[in-house]
Amino acid sequence: MSKIVSIGTANPRYCHRQDDILQFMLDATNPDEKSRKLLPLLYKRSGINTRYSVFPDFSLSRGNWHFFGNNCVSPTLEQRMKLFNEEVVNLSETAIKKCLKDTRVEEITHLITVTCTGLSAPGLDILLTEKLRLPANIIRTSVNFMGCYAALHALKIADAFCRADASSKVLIVCTEICTLHFQKSNHIDDVLSSTLFADGSAACLVSGNSKDSGLAIKQFFSKIALAGQPDMAWQLSGNGFLMTLKNHVPKLIKEEIGSLLHSCLNQLNLSRKDISHWAIHPGGKNILEAVENALALNHNDLAVSYDILRDYGNMSSATILFVLEKIMQKPHTRGNIFTVAFGPGITIETAMLSL
Repeated sequence: MSKIVSIGTANPRYCHRQDDILQFMLDATNPDEKSRKLLPLLYKRSGINTRYSVFPDFSLSRGNWHFFGNNCVSPTLEQRMKLFNEEVVNLSETAIKKCLKDTRVEEITHLITVTCTGLSAPGLDILLTEKLRLPANIIRTSVNFMGCYAALHALKIADAFCRADASSKVLIVCTEICTLHFQKSNHIDDVLSSTLFADGSAACLVSGNSKDSGLAIKQFFSKIALAGQPDMAWQLSGNGFLMTLKNHVPKLIKEEIGSLLHSCLNQLNLSRKDISHWAIHPGGKNILEAVENALALNHNDLAVSYDILRDYGNMSSATILFVLEKIMQKPHTRGNIFTVAFGPGITIETAMLSL
């Protein structure tokens, strides 16, 4: 049985208070009267205190902005991808070094890179192979543009590698620079996105050696709620990537999560009482509350997810690994961990882990 041996996380150097990002939004978008009243309400209800970004603009007053310019001119896709390529390798490397503090780079047999906020070729996998001095013949896989659930998809691939060869040590790194894609817009989809997304990186090491300590990977299960396809989407445009995020996404997740959990438990011949911890992707406060209500959980059951949302916001694919890292760090973590993340489709991806 393959195991998650270690997790390392990293954030860019600029930490922004949610109140400062709100002020930036008000200055940058010059909203109409209705939006000017709505924005403070959305930010106050977000459950987020701080978020991280690769640039300082969100804490600066108009006239001092760097990336967006004094008049908040929307950068082109080329400008956004240039900054992505300048920042993504170092941020990934920081997370990887934390993850591999007890493992030699030479032991790594596979590299899986995950991102949905930047695309280029040669990609992050090759850039990291060079930067980390990994073997030129290392087995590389890239998971691109799958959104917030992509870390669990990468874990599926790593688990398959380890089951095929127990000597495998698979390094996964999820790095997202979401704030690159801020849009100067008062459209409700862009406004909702502006309240949530942030930058971060998380790396994890998956080993095929069952004697290694760590989180055992017991099962994966996924479902697509096809009715929600138009409600959560991620598209390229000349002015960056455009997020569609409808406010009834939590309702759709609430309708699906109960039956999905039931199917997961049936496959493993487990019951609800066999779950000790809940690692829920903090896609937003409303999503966490929807899961909490649908599964009859209490706020404390999802405390780690709420904490990650409060301190970091939604870092897309990296976020669920932040949650798992914090659960692993608890001194007396034992038992089964039901892990779930959500993304375009609407896709609900789960993993049952145990420690």
